[in-house]
Amino acid sequence: MIELRFHSRGGQGGVIAGKILSVALFKEGKHVQSFPSFGVERRAAPVMTFVRFDDKPIRIRSQVYNPDHLVIMDPSLINYIPLLQGLKDGGIILISSERDAESFGFPDKYKTVAFNAAEIALRHRLGTQTQPIINTAVIGAWAKVTGFVSLEAVIAAVREEMPFRTEDNALAAAEAYEAVL
Repeated sequence: MIELRFHSRGGQGGVIAGKILSVALFKEGKHVQSFPSFGVERRAAPVMTFVRFDDKPIRIRSQVYNPDHLVIMDPSLINYIPLLQGLKDGGIILISSERDAESFGFPDKYKTVAFNAAEIALRHRLGTQTQPIINTAVIGAWAKVTGFVSLEAVIAAVREEMPFRTEDNALAAAEAYEAVL
Protein backbone atom coordinates (compact mmCIF):
# COMPACT_ATOMS: atom_id res chain seq x y z
CA MET A 1 0.00 0.00 0.00
CA ILE A 2 1.19 3.52 -0.82
CA GLU A 3 0.11 6.38 1.44
CA LEU A 4 0.27 10.04 0.54
CA ARG A 5 -0.35 13.19 2.56
CA PHE A 6 -1.15 16.58 1.01
CA HIS A 7 -0.54 19.78 2.97
CA SER A 8 -2.38 22.79 1.60
CA ARG A 9 -4.42 25.80 2.62
CA GLY A 10 -8.15 26.18 2.20
CA GLY A 11 -8.88 27.47 -1.29
CA GLN A 12 -5.86 25.92 -3.02
CA GLY A 13 -7.73 22.79 -4.02
CA GLY A 14 -5.98 20.20 -1.84
CA VAL A 15 -9.16 18.25 -1.10
CA ILE A 16 -10.11 18.16 -4.78
CA ALA A 17 -6.52 17.17 -5.66
CA GLY A 18 -6.89 14.09 -3.49
CA LYS A 19 -10.20 13.24 -5.11
CA ILE A 20 -8.83 13.67 -8.65
CA LEU A 21 -5.80 11.54 -7.85
CA SER A 22 -8.03 8.84 -6.35
CA VAL A 23 -10.26 8.78 -9.42
CA ALA A 24 -7.19 8.54 -11.70
CA LEU A 25 -5.76 5.67 -9.65
CA PHE A 26 -9.15 3.92 -9.63
CA LYS A 27 -9.29 4.21 -13.42
CA GLU A 28 -6.03 2.26 -13.49
CA GLY A 29 -7.45 -0.54 -11.37
CA LYS A 30 -6.23 0.48 -7.92
CA HIS A 31 -8.16 0.31 -4.67
CA VAL A 32 -8.16 3.84 -3.23
CA GLN A 33 -9.14 6.02 -0.31
CA SER A 34 -9.11 9.81 -0.16
CA PHE A 35 -10.33 12.05 2.64
CA PRO A 36 -9.47 15.43 4.15
CA SER A 37 -8.77 16.65 7.65
CA PHE A 38 -9.24 20.26 8.62
CA GLY A 39 -10.43 22.37 11.49
CA VAL A 40 -12.65 25.38 11.09
CA GLU A 41 -13.55 25.69 7.44
CA ARG A 42 -12.13 28.92 6.13
CA ARG A 43 -10.00 30.10 3.27
CA ALA A 44 -6.24 29.87 3.94
CA ALA A 45 -6.57 27.55 6.97
CA PRO A 46 -4.22 24.52 6.92
CA VAL A 47 -5.77 21.42 5.33
CA MET A 48 -4.45 17.88 5.12
CA THR A 49 -5.70 15.41 2.55
CA PHE A 50 -4.86 11.73 2.71
CA VAL A 51 -4.72 9.27 -0.17
CA ARG A 52 -4.05 5.53 0.03
CA PHE A 53 -3.89 3.13 -2.87
CA ASP A 54 -3.08 -0.52 -3.37
CA ASP A 55 -3.65 -3.46 -5.68
CA LYS A 56 -5.83 -5.11 -3.04
CA PRO A 57 -8.66 -3.84 -0.82
CA ILE A 58 -7.66 -1.35 1.88
CA ARG A 59 -9.00 -2.14 5.34
CA ILE A 60 -7.33 0.61 7.40
CA ARG A 61 -9.58 3.58 8.22
CA SER A 62 -7.38 6.17 9.90
CA GLN A 63 -5.55 9.25 8.76
CA VAL A 64 -2.09 8.73 7.26
CA TYR A 65 0.50 9.00 10.03
CA ASN A 66 3.50 7.59 8.16
CA PRO A 67 3.17 8.64 4.52
CA ASP A 68 5.36 7.25 1.79
CA HIS A 69 5.25 10.63 0.04
CA LEU A 70 4.24 14.25 0.69
CA VAL A 71 2.75 16.99 -1.43
CA ILE A 72 3.24 20.50 -0.05
CA MET A 73 1.00 22.91 -1.88
CA ASP A 74 1.96 25.94 0.23
CA PRO A 75 5.58 26.20 1.38
CA SER A 76 4.67 28.74 4.09
CA LEU A 77 3.23 25.80 6.05
CA ILE A 78 6.80 24.59 6.63
CA ASN A 79 7.21 27.30 9.27
CA TYR A 80 4.11 26.29 11.24
CA ILE A 81 3.51 22.55 10.90
CA PRO A 82 5.95 19.62 11.27
CA LEU A 83 5.26 18.52 7.70
CA LEU A 84 7.93 15.82 7.54
CA GLN A 85 6.62 14.09 10.66
CA GLY A 86 6.24 10.38 9.96
CA LEU A 87 7.52 10.58 6.37
CA LYS A 88 9.21 7.31 5.47
CA ASP A 89 12.87 7.28 4.44
CA GLY A 90 13.18 7.50 0.66
CA GLY A 91 9.89 9.39 0.37
CA ILE A 92 9.30 11.97 -2.31
CA ILE A 93 8.42 15.52 -1.31
CA LEU A 94 6.69 17.42 -4.12
CA ILE A 95 6.50 21.10 -3.28
CA SER A 96 4.84 23.93 -5.16
CA SER A 97 7.26 26.84 -4.98
CA GLU A 98 9.20 29.40 -6.97
CA ARG A 99 12.29 28.27 -5.03
CA ASP A 100 14.46 25.33 -6.01
CA ALA A 101 14.27 22.07 -4.08
CA GLU A 102 17.68 22.43 -2.41
CA SER A 103 16.73 25.76 -0.82
CA PHE A 104 14.34 24.00 1.58
CA GLY A 105 17.14 22.03 3.20
CA PHE A 106 15.12 18.85 3.62
CA PRO A 107 17.22 15.83 4.66
CA ASP A 108 18.92 13.88 1.87
CA LYS A 109 17.00 10.74 2.82
CA TYR A 110 14.08 12.27 0.90
CA LYS A 111 13.83 13.16 -2.77
CA THR A 112 12.59 16.73 -3.01
CA VAL A 113 11.09 18.10 -6.22
CA ALA A 114 10.00 21.73 -6.45
CA PHE A 115 8.06 23.31 -9.28
CA ASN A 116 6.00 26.46 -9.71
CA ALA A 117 2.42 25.20 -9.77
CA ALA A 118 1.07 28.73 -9.25
CA GLU A 119 2.70 29.95 -12.45
CA ILE A 120 1.17 27.06 -14.40
CA ALA A 121 -2.27 27.60 -12.84
CA LEU A 122 -2.21 31.30 -13.64
CA ARG A 123 -1.13 30.64 -17.22
CA HIS A 124 -4.34 28.59 -17.57
CA ARG A 125 -6.46 31.20 -15.72
CA LEU A 126 -7.15 28.94 -12.73
CA GLY A 127 -7.92 31.09 -9.73
CA THR A 128 -6.67 34.62 -9.28
CA GLN A 129 -3.26 36.27 -9.12
CA THR A 130 -3.43 36.25 -5.31
CA GLN A 131 -5.13 32.83 -5.00
CA PRO A 132 -4.16 30.49 -7.85
CA ILE A 133 -5.87 27.11 -7.77
CA ILE A 134 -3.01 24.67 -8.22
CA ASN A 135 -4.61 21.27 -7.64
CA THR A 136 -4.59 19.93 -11.19
CA ALA A 137 -1.03 21.14 -11.82
CA VAL A 138 0.09 19.39 -8.64
CA ILE A 139 -1.54 16.10 -9.67
CA GLY A 140 0.05 16.27 -13.12
CA ALA A 141 3.48 16.82 -11.57
CA TRP A 142 2.93 14.06 -9.00
CA ALA A 143 2.06 11.60 -11.76
CA LYS A 144 5.37 12.33 -13.51
CA VAL A 145 7.56 12.38 -10.38
CA THR A 146 6.25 9.11 -8.96
CA GLY A 147 5.16 7.16 -12.04
CA PHE A 148 2.30 5.62 -10.04
CA VAL A 149 -0.42 6.87 -12.39
CA SER A 150 -0.46 7.83 -16.06
CA LEU A 151 -1.05 11.32 -17.37
CA GLU A 152 -3.92 9.89 -19.42
CA ALA A 153 -5.69 8.69 -16.27
CA VAL A 154 -5.09 12.05 -14.57
CA ILE A 155 -6.54 13.97 -17.51
CA ALA A 156 -9.54 11.61 -17.66
CA ALA A 157 -10.12 12.15 -13.92
CA VAL A 158 -9.81 15.93 -14.32
CA ARG A 159 -12.36 15.89 -17.11
CA GLU A 160 -14.69 13.79 -14.98
CA GLU A 161 -14.32 15.67 -11.68
CA MET A 162 -13.80 19.34 -12.61
CA PRO A 163 -17.13 21.01 -13.35
CA PHE A 164 -15.57 24.35 -14.33
CA ARG A 165 -12.74 25.24 -16.68
CA THR A 166 -12.33 21.55 -17.40
CA GLU A 167 -10.00 21.86 -20.38
CA ASP A 168 -7.89 24.57 -18.72
CA ASN A 169 -7.42 22.23 -15.75
CA ALA A 170 -6.51 19.34 -18.04
CA LEU A 171 -3.96 21.53 -19.83
CA ALA A 172 -2.48 22.63 -16.48
CA ALA A 173 -2.05 18.99 -15.43
CA ALA A 174 -0.37 18.15 -18.74
CA GLU A 175 1.93 21.18 -18.57
CA ALA A 176 2.99 20.37 -15.01
CA TYR A 177 3.65 16.76 -16.03
CA GLU A 178 6.05 18.02 -18.70
CA ALA A 179 7.59 20.69 -16.44
CA VAL A 180 9.01 18.43 -13.73
CA LEU A 181 12.13 16.28 -13.94
